[in-house]
Amino acid sequence: METSDLYAGFANRTPDEALAAFGVTLEGLDERAVRESRERFGANKIVHEKKETWAKKIVKAFATPFTLVLVVLAGVSFFTDYAAAPAGQKDPSAAVIILAIVGISTFMSFVQSVRSSQAAEKLGAMVRLSAKVIRKGLAEDEELPMEEIVRGDVVHLSAGDMIPADMRIVHSKDLFVSQSSMTGESHPVEKFADVEDTAGKSVTDYRNIVFMGSSVVTGAAVAVVVAVGGHTQFGRIASDVLKEKCDTSFDRGIRSVSWLLIRFMAVMAPTVLVINGLTKGNWLEAFLFAVSVSVGLTPEMLPMIVTTNLVKGTMDMSRRGTVIKNVRSIQNFGAIDILCTDKTGTLTQDRVVLQRHLDVTGNEDPRVLWHAFFNSYYQTGLKNLMDVAVIRAGHEELHVSTDAYEKVDEIPFDFKRRRMSVVVRGPDGRTQMITKGAVEEMLAVSTHVEYGGAVEPLSDERQSAILETVDRLNGDGLRVVAVARKPDPPVAGEFGVADECGMILIGYLAFLDPPKETVRSAIEALREHGVAVKILTGDNALVTRAVCKQVGLAAANVASGADLEKMTAPELRVAAEKNDVFVKLSPQQKTDVIRALRDGGHVVGFMGDGINDAPAMKEADVAISVDTAVDIAKESADIVLLGKDLAILKSGIVAGREIFGNIMKYTKLTASSNFGNMFSVLIASYFLPFLPMLPIQVLTLNLIYDISCVSLPWDGMDREYLLKARKWEASSIASFMRWFGPTSSVFDITTYLLLYFVICPQALGGSYHELGARQQVLVAALFNAGWFVESLWSQTFVIHALRTPKVPFLQSRASFAVTAVTGFGILCGTLLPYTPLGVHLDMGKPPAVYFLWLAFTVAAYLALVTAFKKIYIRRFGELL
Repeated sequence: METSDLYAGFANRTPDEALAAFGVTLEGLDERAVRESRERFGANKIVHEKKETWAKKIVKAFATPFTLVLVVLAGVSFFTDYAAAPAGQKDPSAAVIILAIVGISTFMSFVQSVRSSQAAEKLGAMVRLSAKVIRKGLAEDEELPMEEIVRGDVVHLSAGDMIPADMRIVHSKDLFVSQSSMTGESHPVEKFADVEDTAGKSVTDYRNIVFMGSSVVTGAAVAVVVAVGGHTQFGRIASDVLKEKCDTSFDRGIRSVSWLLIRFMAVMAPTVLVINGLTKGNWLEAFLFAVSVSVGLTPEMLPMIVTTNLVKGTMDMSRRGTVIKNVRSIQNFGAIDILCTDKTGTLTQDRVVLQRHLDVTGNEDPRVLWHAFFNSYYQTGLKNLMDVAVIRAGHEELHVSTDAYEKVDEIPFDFKRRRMSVVVRGPDGRTQMITKGAVEEMLAVSTHVEYGGAVEPLSDERQSAILETVDRLNGDGLRVVAVARKPDPPVAGEFGVADECGMILIGYLAFLDPPKETVRSAIEALREHGVAVKILTGDNALVTRAVCKQVGLAAANVASGADLEKMTAPELRVAAEKNDVFVKLSPQQKTDVIRALRDGGHVVGFMGDGINDAPAMKEADVAISVDTAVDIAKESADIVLLGKDLAILKSGIVAGREIFGNIMKYTKLTASSNFGNMFSVLIASYFLPFLPMLPIQVLTLNLIYDISCVSLPWDGMDREYLLKARKWEASSIASFMRWFGPTSSVFDITTYLLLYFVICPQALGGSYHELGARQQVLVAALFNAGWFVESLWSQTFVIHALRTPKVPFLQSRASFAVTAVTGFGILCGTLLPYTPLGVHLDMGKPPAVYFLWLAFTVAAYLALVTAFKKIYIRRFGELL
């Protein structure tokens, strides 16, 4: 049986029929029936998936395309620098560095996997409670652990109880249940035993069904268990939370870059091998150089650069009142182009405020508040948020004192009447009945209206005018409660429902959960930064529309949970794009909306704080919660805000885009620069009689450059860059490589010509083929050093040229950290050939005249890059 059919089947039955379905009476099950039910339907436990071993978690964290690429390169580095190196020249340091990077990346993934499991365990811990179960042979006041409850058990509920399973109410008295963590409703909901008309309603709207994870606010009930453990609504949510979080924009981006680099290496390495093998005849040396080209093509420090960026962002955000649980989520934060959130507490202050107290004509009247105050103050039943708001307003606005008043009697609220009354005796000894409730019910018991000090009969015309006023208030999203009085009610024993008649309607109370003062500006700031805000709530359409209007959100098109039930997947994708407000949603429907948006190519953030939000949080690219949320929401979140404020989100999104920009600087600049170098290698390999750069020199060049790039997390981004959502696109990296890689090759070739035909012959007294074997080795060493220094200079200076679409150094300057560290890297690389380490790396010492040519080459290179940059931006729209 489908879950919805299961609940509807019991909701549509009478209480006696619901009990009869299990063959049970109000005396409860006997021991044999309990055993049979447990064997057939299972225990009342949230069913967890089989735990993964630590070894399996580590393997899953390790087995990613980029990690495997690094492992292969580590093996290559070990072979070239240690296994195949001559005695005395064995140096495995490059392989050790790459493996250390692999270890960091694997460890981070492993930690995230462990946190996911902890979230599931936290969910199970939340529902470890007991309940008063009615069973044959069981003491009347004895309580059983939740795990021992079975389907068919009869359970007694009272105020303060957590509901241990999904149950059908068979008897209730003033039962109000808080299920906000399940449905998002801000007010307690009355539950009763009557047969429910389930047509067009979602399961959580059934008023005679209560759900595991909810709590009893007031009243009492007897109920029969219809679903236990993983079959409950709570259990289904738990199952969704236990599923591994889907790939995010960050995950997909890293993977796409990895496979892009793999494809480039698959083409470049064999090409270099064939060219060098055919031109030089030494196939072993050609193979070693080919694998070094593969090493040089890969940005080995990418995981470390990414981690440094993310850790820095985590520290920055912590100072802004934001806890980053999953550091990878910061980049996803910047990629968000749609933010989905609940209304209550995000747009609103999460507290009901008495907005207005009006007479029947719609004018402010303090007498209405005065009467409502005594009604709310003296009732002994459920004091909901509206009563609290009335009492607060009475004290603050009217300074009401109850010292001279006395409560005589009370007629409690019930759902059928939808009103409640108190009888109060004043200081003059006269009594007065004060009643408040739903407008329609109050009109039904009123015969007169009062306004302007006069009491008049309640005519049809006056009643129509009253309903028009109420409709106008409802249209503004205000919840309206009517107030009436009955002076000097007859005293004949206890007051009852029959005494609620012949009353004088005096006015209305209008309530609102007010929007936060900062929300409008925060939404405008998000919109300015390319982020659309969509509301996904369990509340009703009228209130949601009103709040959205006040905070500047478009609410022209509103979709309800009932609407979504009828939609196919393609229709849902269209509705998700079209509508900005979704009301009366179930937990699954929230997840469906987010999935539809992601399927449409959006990067989605979801902000939630209830149990019902956990599946949607798992589906989103970025899960956001607050420190006041339920535990499972906080455990499921990537980001936890210390204040539930959209303004904080805007700051986080901007920080995420800045972090992403700095990551892309490294990725694009390094990939294109390395590609350019390797493209130059292909040309040099064909014409030169020796290797243009030794494998160990390639690794050293990359190491110095990459260490310089560690400063990029401390760089800033132009404001224009921060106004648009950013996400990984392998195609943009490939186009960047194709455009700016060969640009550097132009000046690599001029450097080749300069070194081979000018610098080396002048320094060593002849051309390469005119010299002996010993002198030819010196030519190769000098050539290697010259190209090493030129490559480092061009790679480093181009960081400053391509980090911004503006004119470098003039319109946009790198931070002091970037300038200082890259400058120091150039200095170290330039001096390296003149040190013992440079001798160890088989480098010659370039003469002074070389640096004059180098300065001219780098200046010309920067000028050409600046020109190409403008063309590139016109063609592709942006640089990074």
